[in-house]
Amino acid sequence: MTTLIPPTAETTAPAASATRADAPRERNQLALLGHQIRYEQLSFWRNPQSMVFTFVLPIVIIGIFGAVFSGSEGQDFFFGLTGMQYYTPVIAAVSVLGACYGQLAIVLAMRRQTGVLKRLHATPLPAWVYFAGLLVHCVVVSIVDVALVFGIGALYGVDLPTHWGAVLLTLVLGAASFCALGVGVASLIKNSEAAPAVVQFIQFPLVFISGSYFPIHAELLNTIAGLLPVKPFNDAMLALFTQDAGFQWRDLAVLAAWGVIGALIAVRSFRWDPRPE
Repeated sequence: MTTLIPPTAETTAPAASATRADAPRERNQLALLGHQIRYEQLSFWRNPQSMVFTFVLPIVIIGIFGAVFSGSEGQDFFFGLTGMQYYTPVIAAVSVLGACYGQLAIVLAMRRQTGVLKRLHATPLPAWVYFAGLLVHCVVVSIVDVALVFGIGALYGVDLPTHWGAVLLTLVLGAASFCALGVGVASLIKNSEAAPAVVQFIQFPLVFISGSYFPIHAELLNTIAGLLPVKPFNDAMLALFTQDAGFQWRDLAVLAAWGVIGALIAVRSFRWDPRPE
């Protein structure tokens, strides 16, 4: 017969000590995360070229479209919308794609090629802290970018969405999914010289068939593009602007699925050290 021994101070003390020891470690990791986010932000804002292509280019594009389509009526070509009603959310979506997928994939390829990632991997910095810092940085940049595009669209008479909770969730989920895909693509790039070409080779066809440059009226092409990551993000942003809609769960589910695919590729293939030539 087994005799149950009630817990005593001696038996519970190690567990309590372990719990107390975990708290400073968690606080330390949160401090590391804050430091990493600050580092990514400072690196970005101190690079004028990155800022120009991230912020100025979408502003210039939406400004040109505003001058072209200002005062126009709804057209069948834009599914009954005006040119600015169509392009304001679409250009905002493209800016998130560029900040979270294109730039991230290129930056990671360059950091791996120059040995920055290898040196980081040798430090006590946890891998999840590094990638979480990149994710938060990309979300912050995306929010600023989208706010600028929305603001210029409003100057040309485009009504802003009313469901801001749905806007925020769509933006964060889209940024997270594109970041995961950016890390996944960076895992497959052999050297930094090839990074821009590889990124554009994937991005350009997706943006083209997803209606980012002009509306696509081919039903089959829209069906195919709807299963890929860019068009669902465009459609979710368009619905928030033009239909006064809330959460677009189907589009968000497709985005989340692609984010999971990108994360799985990254986990299986990501390398911290440069690939041998």
